[in-house]
This record gives sequence, structure tokens and C-alpha cells, in this order.
Amino acid sequence: MIRAVKFVSVYVNDQDVALDFYTQKLGFTIVTDQPMGPGARWIELRIPGAETSVVIAKPMMPEHKVGVFQNMALVADDVQKTYDELVDRGVHFRQPPRTEPWGTSAIFEDPDGNVFVLSSR
Repeated sequence: MIRAVKFVSVYVNDQDVALDFYTQKLGFTIVTDQPMGPGARWIELRIPGAETSVVIAKPMMPEHKVGVFQNMALVADDVQKTYDELVDRGVHFRQPPRTEPWGTSAIFEDPDGNVFVLSSR
């Protein structure tokens, strides 16, 4: 029986720049960082308190796209507070927090232009 999502991958151009962004700005922690073929590494990150990891990877196949909307939403207990904290850390938001009937969300991007939704539960 399927029990969980182990990891999701985000494709980036420069893994060192991405690693700095995801750890220093978003607060993710390193699960593993090891070589994975020529010029690439397997960098698996954990969101504190979450079971699913985020892998920041170099594109290895044509369908791996950098700088696109990510088909996932990141959850925050307080979207406005998290937005304020991330803005103070230099994270660029395309959309500030907005409340809809289903909840509150904001939209930000990483240094490669990958776009993420930050959402309430």
C-alpha cells in the first residue's frame, strides 16, 4: 500500500546557489548531499517537521524544466507571518498573501524562477 510521498524534485541550474536559498532563506535542512554523475549532486532537503523531502537537482532529461511553476504547495501555519519572515530574508514574492474562500496563499520564486505556492492548510 502506498503510504507517502518520499520526495519531490525541483530542477535548478546552479545547485550551490539553490542549496543556499533553500537552507538559508527557506530554512530547509540537508538530508544528503553527494555526487551523482558528472557535474551533478544528489541534494535531498527536509522541511522541518515534514516527512516529504525536496531534491534540488540539475536537469538530466529534456522533460526536466528549470524556472517553471511547481506542481505542489508548501504549507504554513500562518501565511502572512511566513511571508513577512521570508521577505525579510530576501525571498521574492510574485503575489503577497491573498485570502480566498478555500484559504490564504502567496506565490514566491527561487533564484532559478521556479514558482511555488505558499498556502494555509
